[in-house]
Amino acid sequence: MPYPPPPRALPGPRRRTLLASAAGAALLAGCSAGPADPDGGTGGSPSLAERARARAARDSEGLVARYDAVLAAHPAVERLVAPLRAEAVRHMEAFRGGASAPSSSPSATPSPSASTSPSASVRAVPADQRDALTELAAAERTLADERAKALLGLPGELARLLASVAAAGAAHAFLLTEGAR
Repeated sequence: MPYPPPPRALPGPRRRTLLASAAGAALLAGCSAGPADPDGGTGGSPSLAERARARAARDSEGLVARYDAVLAAHPAVERLVAPLRAEAVRHMEAFRGGASAPSSSPSATPSPSASTSPSASVRAVPADQRDALTELAAAERTLADERAKALLGLPGELARLLASVAAAGAAHAFLLTEGAR
């Protein structure tokens, strides 16, 4: 009598892994600037927080441009990609302090400031839909990793925001990877 095949384990990170990494990011951001410093600035270098916030906004803007390019080239992925793009827009607005964002309609041309960030460069979208989603997932993953590394030198509230957005980016990368299958 033959043995039944072993249960199929799904490749990729498990839900527990994603939750643990999100919790770890939150723990890293647990140190606060304190109640005397509500805007998150440090006594010696308030421009550090401003530069980090501006860079994060530019990176998010570049990511939105990537989402737009994928949506323009592959309208069939709108159901998967549009909600993730909307989150990237919200992240950009949060880093800008609620400033206006690009329109919600996809556009294949990136804005000038999107090309200034090395992690936000928009390249030609692959003709294959799976490859396009895979590249978008890689961009999300790379940016999430960069943001997680940048947490250590930032003041409390900004570090918490960056940790939250980095965790969301890791989840977006996972969803895009699964969508590419």
